[in-house]
Amino acid sequence: FGKSCIQLEGMSYLILKLERPAIVQSITFGKYEKTHVCNLKKFKVFGGMNEENMTDLLSSGLKNDYNKETFTLKHKIDEQMFPCRFIKIVPLLSWGPSFNFSIWYVELNGIDDPDVVQPCLNWYSKYREQEAIRLCLKHFRQHNYTEAFESLQKKTRIALEHPMLTDLHDKLVLKGDFDACEELIEKAVNDGLFNQYISQQEYKPRWGQIIPKSSKGDGEDSRPGMRGGHQMVIDVQTETVYLFGGWDGTQDLADFWAYSVKENQWTCISRDTEKESGPSARSCHKMCIDIQRRQIYTLGRYLDSSVRNSKSLKSDFYRYDIDTNTWMLLSEDTAADGGPKLVFDHQMCMDSEKHMIYTFGGRILTCNGSVDDSRASEPQFSGLFAFDCQCQTWKLLREDSCNAGPEDIQSRIGHCMLFHSKNRCLYVFGGQRSKTYLNDFFSYDVDSDHVDIISDGTKKDSGMGKSMTTK
Repeated sequence: FGKSCIQLEGMSYLILKLERPAIVQSITFGKYEKTHVCNLKKFKVFGGMNEENMTDLLSSGLKNDYNKETFTLKHKIDEQMFPCRFIKIVPLLSWGPSFNFSIWYVELNGIDDPDVVQPCLNWYSKYREQEAIRLCLKHFRQHNYTEAFESLQKKTRIALEHPMLTDLHDKLVLKGDFDACEELIEKAVNDGLFNQYISQQEYKPRWGQIIPKSSKGDGEDSRPGMRGGHQMVIDVQTETVYLFGGWDGTQDLADFWAYSVKENQWTCISRDTEKESGPSARSCHKMCIDIQRRQIYTLGRYLDSSVRNSKSLKSDFYRYDIDTNTWMLLSEDTAADGGPKLVFDHQMCMDSEKHMIYTFGGRILTCNGSVDDSRASEPQFSGLFAFDCQCQTWKLLREDSCNAGPEDIQSRIGHCMLFHSKNRCLYVFGGQRSKTYLNDFFSYDVDSDHVDIISDGTKKDSGMGKSMTTK
């Protein structure tokens, strides 16, 4: 019902006045023809019938690109639509530090039909009146104006709160009966009255250092040394963590360890897996475990540009059998078998039920010749592959896409990925693509080959359902 084409810089906020009250359902931000330091990275949107009394409608941010973005605005209270006459946009942060804010284009969409808006306006007026009366009731009760409280409540017949809260106030404030209060709270918990609040709270992790027991005195040989770029998997049935490889600051490692959670103790399975027909020393590789068959798979590694050649860039693929303590080379070069090229910082997941492995993303290592790879062409990223462990065959499910469409998968490095066995979906979060850090969250249905965008990364979601951000 209205558009505004504007460009303002350095403002503290922007207020848009509508011609008449309307249900404002969404807002669209247009951008400059290319990325710009003044684009809004964070902002808030407020709305109301007057400039002095506005409701928070949206907290979000824009991507630093040239594509317009549309956001759904809060326009309902208790499932009832409410109207606005004023929309206030408050910039909080631009993409360029210490730069002015710029709003290039704003478009509001919604309903301004009087036949629809007028009933909402009437309801909203009554709603505000009821809320004002509730505030008065709250004030009277807090200051022990009993007669005023009872008189106003009797005349208006407006309940201040949930009956259980009134009962709690009576038992706690007026009578001081703490035992009765505890019983009331327990009943509220059992009735699920706190479920919505609890679901909206952020998790608070508690970290505790694990100090393993030493099997051979206090020597360094009794547990793994410090390292980075290593990999760990856990067998949840035996509560055993397996660690392989990594980089100790000087060289890649090929040691293989097992940590027993029950016994709180490390055991060295192998000092050098290459001497036991296993993988060579490596870092930035990935592993996954088949708990049913008690097997561990490892793929990929990082090689410094100085040692890369056509032979070293072959992507070997190994399987370790826990019960027999033996390694098996499944492929000398997965790329030659229809699988991924040599990659690092990718992700691997195991589907034990279907005996399948899924690997996604990672930076593809290439020979750079006389040119340093940091100055060469744009980096290449690996797509989404599936490996049938029984048939030992690879299948490319999705190629890397530079687009960001609803069914496109953008490959990346350093991301998180897990497989949900009941939903039959891979879940992918975050990562990095070239110099861009990603904050998106999507799922991939391995059976239907369908991508579902859970969050595009521009809005802080409540954790309940999909993002409110619409494209």
